[in-house]
Amino acid sequence: MKNNEVDVLLIGGGIMSATLGVLLHQLNPNLHITMVEKLSEVALESSDAMNNAGTGHAGYCELNYTPQAADGSVAIDRALTINANFETSLQLWTSLVEIGALPAPEQFIRQTPHLSFVWNDEQTGGDNIAFLKQRHAKLQQHHLFKEMQFSEDFAQLKAWMPLIMQDRDATKPVAATYVEHGADVDFGVITRHLVAYLKQQANFTLQTDTSVKSIKRVKVPVEDNSWHVGLYHQETKRSHTVNAQFVFIGAGGGTLPLLQKANIDESMGYGGFPVSGQWLICNNPDVIKQHYAKVYGKAAVGAPPMSVPHLDTRIIDGKPQLLFGPFAGFTTKFLKAGSKLDLAKSIKKNNIKAMLGVGKNNADLTKYLIKEATQTHEQRMNTLRTFLPKANSADWHLEQAGQRVQVIKNCEENWGKLEFGTEIVSAKNGSLAALLGASPGASVSAKAMLDVIERCFAKQMAQDNWQEKLKQLIPAYGESLIDNADLLNRVRKHTHTVLKLL
Repeated sequence: MKNNEVDVLLIGGGIMSATLGVLLHQLNPNLHITMVEKLSEVALESSDAMNNAGTGHAGYCELNYTPQAADGSVAIDRALTINANFETSLQLWTSLVEIGALPAPEQFIRQTPHLSFVWNDEQTGGDNIAFLKQRHAKLQQHHLFKEMQFSEDFAQLKAWMPLIMQDRDATKPVAATYVEHGADVDFGVITRHLVAYLKQQANFTLQTDTSVKSIKRVKVPVEDNSWHVGLYHQETKRSHTVNAQFVFIGAGGGTLPLLQKANIDESMGYGGFPVSGQWLICNNPDVIKQHYAKVYGKAAVGAPPMSVPHLDTRIIDGKPQLLFGPFAGFTTKFLKAGSKLDLAKSIKKNNIKAMLGVGKNNADLTKYLIKEATQTHEQRMNTLRTFLPKANSADWHLEQAGQRVQVIKNCEENWGKLEFGTEIVSAKNGSLAALLGASPGASVSAKAMLDVIERCFAKQMAQDNWQEKLKQLIPAYGESLIDNADLLNRVRKHTHTVLKLL
């Protein structure tokens, strides 16, 4: 193979590209794979520990995954799907630990209880305790959530989350659900170790400080499905072109502009709505050591789903930390290291109608984000005090979290609609794929990249022994953990043992 030709080009050095690269290498070690990253190192944007919640999103504590209808009923289908998809990630990480592609599990994942915590008030939508009780009743009937507990008892809640119950008025009703085997995950550590593993392979190349300037189809010969990708190395100031048989764009907030460069029919109409995030981080070790859990509340009415408040234990670089947030902010950047012109440059003829529709129909969201971004430290502390009534302002400081770009799509009725979640966009011929959106994102990276492989490598999946290899990496591959309780029990017992989530 020539120096400027690769089988697979991965754009973006985050967990998605790293996961896809490792999966494809396991399926066919002869594939020539190149990863390009705009920054000086991989995992510096959305995958970095400080830029995301670090929650192993499994639907245990995230109330926005179980919406309540106008008639009061609670829908659990999305929570079931996300839980099963997170189990897919756990299976892959287990296999990669066993073959040495990932380090000892305590370096990147730790058993951390997941709790949902509510009280009744108009700001978050009324009778939240009744909602949580109904949510628990429905979820706990399913084998994926059978170990979830519910309580309104003050003493029990104090045992689950002592710091939160400290100094709280015992006469005011509160409630919580509790899942002991939740997880805190450092996606930056996972990403860096997966890329380090790939760098040990003969057919893998990593190019950092490298920007993508163009993505164009190869037009001659007509039957060629490959792409010419123009690259620019920022340190050497040199440009070169790579010919790639398959291109994956996994650049987080930077994905949309790159997908627009590719100009595939399937990308028409897509736009993006950028949202920034901020954390309150505790400075006081005496406070940090009193809390060990991820405790999610309910978002205020009108707040976007990614702004659900939560008080999180995090282990970052081996050090316990305590974070509260995220506080949303208004931004026009698509990446933390992006440009204020990112939003303006993303507006094209094919998506302007959808963008205008979303702008018109989400004016309240824009006002909310601007209000969040202009809060004072004491205003943010007052939000924290709904969790920790006696929180001391001097114990906390504000830090910038990562950027998110929510998906905007065409919608006949309202011109455009804003989507909260992740979405794969792929060329009809399978030569290019891109991942758009945010949460649950990194937590379901394994399932998302399996979907890319099934879409874009259908011929190999049908003819080669790829399905057998995937079954070795992910024992439940091709089967449903939602439908098969016995399979879940076997798989979960093994993953929890290896990853020390018991």
